[in-house]
Order: sequence, then C-alpha cells, then structure tokens
Amino acid sequence: MSPSMVHRHRDVQGGSARAAVFGVSDGLVSNVALILGFAGASADPSLVRLAGITGLLAGAISMASGEYLSLKAQAELVERELEIERISIRENPEMETQELASIYRERGLDPEQAIRVAAEFMADPEVALDVHAREELGVDPKQLGDPVKAAVASFVFFALGAFIPLVPWLGWQGTAAVWTSVGLGVGAAALVGGVLARLTERPAWRMILRQTLVASGACGATYLIGGLLGASVS
Repeated sequence: MSPSMVHRHRDVQGGSARAAVFGVSDGLVSNVALILGFAGASADPSLVRLAGITGLLAGAISMASGEYLSLKAQAELVERELEIERISIRENPEMETQELASIYRERGLDPEQAIRVAAEFMADPEVALDVHAREELGVDPKQLGDPVKAAVASFVFFALGAFIPLVPWLGWQGTAAVWTSVGLGVGAAALVGGVLARLTERPAWRMILRQTLVASGACGATYLIGGLLGASVS
C-alpha cells in the first residue's frame, strides 16, 4: 500500500476531544442565556457580571465532574466485561473459539475459514481478548479514555465558551453590552459549527446554521423571559 493510500482515524472513543468541542458549545449557550436573562430582568451590570461569573464556575465544575464520573463508570464497566471475557478465554477456549467463528460466519466467511481465523486469534490470549472486545463489546480496550483528561478538558473549554458572552459586561453596560454579548455569542456559535463541520465532514453551512439558531434562540428566549420576570417583580 502506497503512503498516499494510508489514512488515520481520529480517536472518537476517548473523551477529551468530545469534551473540548461540546464544552465550548455548552458553556457558550448556557452562559449567554443566563447573562441575557439577567440583563433582561435587571439594568444593574454588577448583577449581570455576578450571574455570568457564577454560571461560568458552576457550569464548568458541573461539566467536569459529570464528564469524569460518566467516563470513569464507562471504563469500569468495560474493564469488568473484559475481565469476564479474559476468564472465559482461559477456562473455556473451545467455546470462545466457536463463538468467534460464528461471528465470522455471519460476516460471510465459510465455516472452515471462520474456524481457522478464530483459532489463529485464540492462540494468543491477549490477542484473543482484544479481538473479542472489538467483536463482542464493540470497544478498543486500549482506548477507553482518560477520565481526568476529559474532566480537565471539559472544565477548561466550558469556561472558555462561558467567558465569551461575559466579556462585554466587564467594561460596558446596558444596550451596548447586550448586543455585543449577542454578537459574540452568535459569532462563537458559528465558529463552533465550523469546527464541528470540519471534524464530522458534514456541510459547513448546515452545522453553522444549527449552532447559530440554537444560540440565537437561547438569547432571545431568556432575554424575553428575564424582561417579563423583571417587570413582574417591579
């Protein structure tokens, strides 16, 4: 195979890349909604800043802890299943060989080829475990993801996304800060859509439109609700 024919796949099973992309998106949408909700309810910029900073910290911590716990639980579940498979390969190799051969028969190999391939894989217990994990569990045991890295990535990128709509409120107030927050939020959402389009190789316009519509909808709905609540409190 020539070098030009070789291609590499991204690690889509680990948690860090997912946490980074969706952390920015979640932080952006949730905090722009929170900030504009408070802006609609109160003209006090210090209150809006406090809400934005609190939303940033609370959301980033929540996202990081949730990412850590979910990925840790997933890894522990897979590790438990791998241990069950390891014991079965050691104690019931004939049954596991037949099980693997049946998978290959379902994929189109004739019975003799299927049993021969299965027996070759079963000759080495570690190779057998790796093959059974991929074929039966649908996982790569070497790519279970790092919960700590995923949690850190989730915290950092959520905080980054949440900080963007907060920037105008650090020095401005009123209508100028509101519209600048909206512009930064929608612009950043479009950028996230472009990144997602590149990663997924889907039409850029569709991903950008989806992200901007979600961000715009969150901005408009929460600002309107905040205004109604502020008026009712007054």
